[in-house]
Amino acid sequence: MNTKIESIIADPGLAAEGKLKIDWVQAHMPVLNRIREQFEKEQPFKGLRVAISLHLEAKTAYLGKVIQAGGADVVMTGSNPLSTQDDVCAALVDSGITVFAKYNPSPEEYKSLNVKALETKPDLIIDDGGDLVTILHSERQDLLAQVRGGAEETTTGILRLKSLEREGQLKFPMVAVNDAFCKYLFDNRYGTGQSVWDGINRTTNLVVAGKTVVVVGYGWCGKGVAMRAKGLGAKVIVTEIDAIKAVEAYMDGFEVMPMIEAAKHGDYFVTVTGNRDVIRGEHYKVMKDGAILSNAGHFDVEVNKPELEELAVSKRTVRRNIEEFQLQDGRKIYLLAEGRLVNLAAGDGHPAEIMDMTFALQAMSLKYVNDHYKEIGNKVVNVPYELDEQVARYKLESLGTSIDSLTAEQKSYLDSWAEH
Repeated sequence: MNTKIESIIADPGLAAEGKLKIDWVQAHMPVLNRIREQFEKEQPFKGLRVAISLHLEAKTAYLGKVIQAGGADVVMTGSNPLSTQDDVCAALVDSGITVFAKYNPSPEEYKSLNVKALETKPDLIIDDGGDLVTILHSERQDLLAQVRGGAEETTTGILRLKSLEREGQLKFPMVAVNDAFCKYLFDNRYGTGQSVWDGINRTTNLVVAGKTVVVVGYGWCGKGVAMRAKGLGAKVIVTEIDAIKAVEAYMDGFEVMPMIEAAKHGDYFVTVTGNRDVIRGEHYKVMKDGAILSNAGHFDVEVNKPELEELAVSKRTVRRNIEEFQLQDGRKIYLLAEGRLVNLAAGDGHPAEIMDMTFALQAMSLKYVNDHYKEIGNKVVNVPYELDEQVARYKLESLGTSIDSLTAEQKSYLDSWAEH
């Protein structure tokens, strides 16, 4: 376990700048700081290696350091080619964490870096989008034996895990962190809602007020994006395939219509579905001149880029992270961050205070799966409610806020069918 593994990063000389970023987020992550104190005392991961695949920026880096403080030998790799920050990678290596990640590698190099992280033979994993799990269950099954289990960050990753489980192919337990209350209620809604518009606004430097925003998908991420768009003064249209969510969007005050109709009205488009081709050729043909497309789902498949390129007569980069596609009739359509996660590929991701709760859940869930992997079996399981609630209580304490507790009489009343 103490064998030195050489990291692969872009520039070790950027460590000082990266450390400042990590120090900044650490100062704004009180829940994770509290868990770090516990881990330092208890050493729950002593003698184990943990591989982490997440968007490699400062908040993720601090999670890696918290797991390291719990005794683990930590190996980190990126979960998106454009979200990796080279200075943060350098700072992590400087602190004793092994890193296989660079900003904007080729698709082949990106995949090889993920594989290298797995070739260190981790005991536990933290995954984002199911990339590590997919590699382990496909071309590198030779690396499966030592893995006790892990935790998954995203909706997309959980869909892939549940597919593996349904087919009887999942080889170790995974905790569905994305489905925890303290994840989707805050990270997906408030985190995505704010960070998506941070990324769009800093990239375009254009006004949102008075524009029409089309939000594609009204899950918790879509709710957050729509809410923040409304707060910025936009008119909001929601497209959905789920009738219940569509009614919810309508009741929340938004217009609801099919994508082929919404495409005619939108100035900004944000996809948050976890599915492919939700904006495609038929939609490009009716869009306004100057329409701006962005994606906030995990993979760059929600906006069909090949069909956009096929319709375009010219393509150029007009500003960092903005590609312009000119169509036959002269209309121009703009795509942000190559259709990748706009809040990370063109921004810094969710606010530190939001990721504080999510990464606290990750850290506690990793400890949980390490403690219970034998009895869990090869299943996808939810974060235990007591862990979810504990994160919320730590958060309240960090805010200087307290809540009520049930009296003995109230507990008895709730537990009895006879009392009234």
